Amino acid sequence: MTGAESLLRALRAMGVERIFASPGSDWAPLWEALARPHDGGEFPEYISSRHEETAIAMALGYAKATGKLPAVLVHTTVGALHTTMIARAALHERIPMVILAGEVIGFAEPPSPKVGRQWLRVLSDLGGPARLMEPCVKWSFALNVPSLLPKTMQRACQLAVSAPRGPVFVSVPTEYMLAEMAFNPAPAALPEPPRVAEGSLREIAAALQSARNPVIVTEEAGRTAGAVDALVGLAEALRAPVFEAWQPYYFNFPRRHPLYAGVAFEPLPQPLLEADVVLLVESVLPWHPPGAITDKKILVLGEDPLHPRLPYWGFRADVVGAGDVEHALSFLARSVSRKAEAKTFNQPPARVEQPQVIDTAWVGQELNALLPPDAIVVNETITHRLELHQRVDRLAPGGFFEASYGGLGVGLGLALGAKCAHPRRTVVCTIGDGAFHYNPVIGSFGAAQEHGLPILVVLFNNAGYLSQKRDVSNYYPQGAAAKAGKVIGTPIAPAPLYAKLAEAYGGYGERVEKPAEVRAALQRGLEAVGRGQLALIEMVLAPI
Repeated sequence: MTGAESLLRALRAMGVERIFASPGSDWAPLWEALARPHDGGEFPEYISSRHEETAIAMALGYAKATGKLPAVLVHTTVGALHTTMIARAALHERIPMVILAGEVIGFAEPPSPKVGRQWLRVLSDLGGPARLMEPCVKWSFALNVPSLLPKTMQRACQLAVSAPRGPVFVSVPTEYMLAEMAFNPAPAALPEPPRVAEGSLREIAAALQSARNPVIVTEEAGRTAGAVDALVGLAEALRAPVFEAWQPYYFNFPRRHPLYAGVAFEPLPQPLLEADVVLLVESVLPWHPPGAITDKKILVLGEDPLHPRLPYWGFRADVVGAGDVEHALSFLARSVSRKAEAKTFNQPPARVEQPQVIDTAWVGQELNALLPPDAIVVNETITHRLELHQRVDRLAPGGFFEASYGGLGVGLGLALGAKCAHPRRTVVCTIGDGAFHYNPVIGSFGAAQEHGLPILVVLFNNAGYLSQKRDVSNYYPQGAAAKAGKVIGTPIAPAPLYAKLAEAYGGYGERVEKPAEVRAALQRGLEAVGRGQLALIEMVLAPI
C-alpha cells in the first residue's frame, strides 16, 4: 500500500465521502491510486475542477448543505494561496473541511525520487504551504514522517469537526505518497459537539420566562433543520419576534411566520428598542454599532459565542451559553411555559407593480413566484441583498445560503457544491455583476458542465459597483466625485455578453431588458436547468 492509498483510505474511514480538487503536479501518486481497481466505498469520490477557488467553494457549499466533512485537494503553494480567501470564510463561519496540498522535500537529490526543476525554482517557500495557510485555518501542519500519514489524516478530520469547527490544513510531501505503508491505523472516532452547560441553559430560560418583551436575533441558527424547528418552538412559546441580523447566512426562521420580524437594520426596529431581554442565537453582528443598545439583558447562545477571532465584538453578555445550538434551543423550548398573548410581527412587503425599468424588488418577486418548494438559493449580492431577503420568502430550512464572508468570488462554487449535495433540487445563484467578475467563472462553469451540475444563475447587471459609489457619497457628499457625477473605479464597462458565457459551456443564456419579460425568462432558465443545462439569466437594471 502506498502513502497515497493510505491517505485515501484514512479519509474515507473518517467519513469523508467527497474530495473537491483542482489539478496540480504534486498529486501523481494519488491519481495513480485512484486509477487502480478498488472497492467503490474504499476511497472518497474525487470531483475535479479547473480552479482552486472553485474546488474549495464547492466544498464549502457541500458542507453547508449536508453537514458532512469534505476534503479539498489543491496544488502546492500557489494553489494553497488561491484557497486562502475561502478558507478564511470557512474559519469564521466554522465550516469543517480538510484542505490538502502537496510538497516536495527532497528536491530530486538522491536517494529522493526524481521531480521537476519547478520544485526548486518556482514552487518552494520557507516553511512550505503549511506556513502560508496558517492564518486562514484552525490547524496547519506539514507532515514530517511518512509513517504518520494515516494517523495525521485521522487527526485532521477530528480537529476539523471539534468545536469550534473549521478548516484544517495538511501539507503532504510527494515522497511520502510514494512511500510504502506497512499498516492501516486503528479506527478513530469523530468528536460530538459539546452541549451548553445545563446551568447556563436554566439561567437563560429563567431570564426569558420573566421577560416582558423578549426578542430573538440570529444570523446562523439555521445550520440544521432541527435548530430551525426548535427556534420556532421557542419563539412561539415566548410570543417573541425573531429578527435576522444584517447578514443571515442560512434559512434561520420561516419568513412567512407571524413572529418573523425581518432583517434588523438601521434604523433599529421598534420591537428591538422596546425589548427588555434579547437572546442572540449564533449572531455575529445583531445591530450596529455594538454600543447602540446598552439598556437590556443580553443572552448569548452559540457554538463559539464570543467570536474570539474578531479583534472587536463589543456586545454585552449577561449570560453566555457555548455549545450545540440545536440541543440548547430544544431545551429552552421545552423549559419555557407558553405565554397566552398571540402577537404578529411579520410585515411582508407590499406587492410591487411592474416598474418601467427592471429592479431588484421586481426580479425577487417574480423569482419567488416560480421557485419550487425545495429550491436552494445561494446569494452573492451586496446592495440587492436586503430586498431579495424580503421578496424571496417561500424557502424552507436548508434552502438558503449566503456566499460572501468579506470576499467576493464564492457564489458560483458554493451553488455548485449545494447542487452536488442535492442533485434533485433546484439551485439558484443570485449574483451581482460586480461579484460575478470576482468569481472563477470559467472554472465554475466548466465544473457545472463536466459533472452535470445544472444551476440557474440570476445576474443583476447595474453596470457597476454601487456599494463603492455609496461609500464615496457618504464620506464626500459635496466632494469632487459628486460634482463631477463620476466615481472612479465604479463602472463595469464595457460589459461582456454574459449570456454567451453560459452558452460556451453547453448552457442556456438570456439577456432581459424589459420588466414584462422577467418571469418568462426565469421560467425558461428553470426549464433549461430541468433539462440538465447550466442557465444564466442577465437582468439589466438601471445603471448606477
